Amino acid sequence: MPSANFLHSLVGSLSQGAAGNPTVAMVEAAFRHHGLHWRYVNMEVPPAGLAEAVRGAKAMGFRGFNLSMPHKVAVIPLLDGLGESASLIGAVNCVVRRGEQLIGENTDGKGFLKSLQEVSDPRGKNIVMFGAGGAARAVAVEVGLVGVKHIAVVNRDEARGRELVDTLRHKAKLNADLVVWRGDYALPADTDIVINATSIGLYDADARLALNLDSLKPNMVVADVVFSPPQTRLLRDATARGCRTLDGLGMLVNQGVIGVQYWTGVTPDAAAMRRALEEAMSLQ
Repeated sequence: MPSANFLHSLVGSLSQGAAGNPTVAMVEAAFRHHGLHWRYVNMEVPPAGLAEAVRGAKAMGFRGFNLSMPHKVAVIPLLDGLGESASLIGAVNCVVRRGEQLIGENTDGKGFLKSLQEVSDPRGKNIVMFGAGGAARAVAVEVGLVGVKHIAVVNRDEARGRELVDTLRHKAKLNADLVVWRGDYALPADTDIVINATSIGLYDADARLALNLDSLKPNMVVADVVFSPPQTRLLRDATARGCRTLDGLGMLVNQGVIGVQYWTGVTPDAAAMRRALEEAMSLQ
C-alpha cells in the first residue's frame, strides 16, 4: 500500500487517450535526474469522469496534473482558481496544488515562448501566426504579453479567428488583426516571426501548410508547434530559404520544465528531459 509520502509526491496526466504519451518518460526522467521521489502517472479519463477524477486527485493529495483535450476547458469550473494566462487563454493544461487549492495554469504558451526566446526575442516584432485553436490561443497570449508589435492571426474559420483577435485586443490589449485564410498566404515583407500553431504536419512529414514559399525571407524566424515529426515540411522549406527555424520539441520540453517547477519548486535539467523525450519518440 502506498505511503502518505508517496501520495503527496504524485502528479499525473488526465487524458482521454492515455497510451503512448512521451511526456511521462520526460517528466519521470527529471524526477530521477534530481533524486526526487515523485511519480508521474498517465491516466485515461473519459469526459463523463473528469469531475470525479479531479475530486479524487485532490483527495489523494496529488501535487498537480496535466490535462489534454478535451479536458482543458471542461476542467475550469472544477478548480479553485486560474493563473493569469490560463484565464486569458480560457484553457488549462497544468493544475497545481497551492495549499488546499487546485489552481489551473497553462504552460502551452509559456513553453513555446521560452523556446522562441532562445532563438529570437519577440518584443517589438511583427508576428504572423497560423491557427486560432487552443495551441494558437496559448501561444498568442504568451508571446503577446512580452510586448510584440503586431500579431496577424491567419485562420480559415473567420468566427473562431475573430474570437481570438477580440481576446488579444480587448483582454490582453494587443495590436492584433485577423486574416481569413484563403489559398496560399503570402507573408508581409515586414514579418519577423512566423508560427504554425495548427496541427498541420502532426504525424505527417509531407503535410503542406498553405503558404506562399516565395514570401519566406532569410531574416525571418519560422516556428512550428508540431513536435512529431520534429522537422515538418514547413521547417524544411523554411530552412531551404535561409530562415532560422524552431521545432515543436523545444516547446514540449519547456512545458515539462515549467510543470515540474510548478509542482516541485525544483528547476529541472532541460537537457535530461529532452534526451528522455527523444528516446521515447525513437529519435535517438
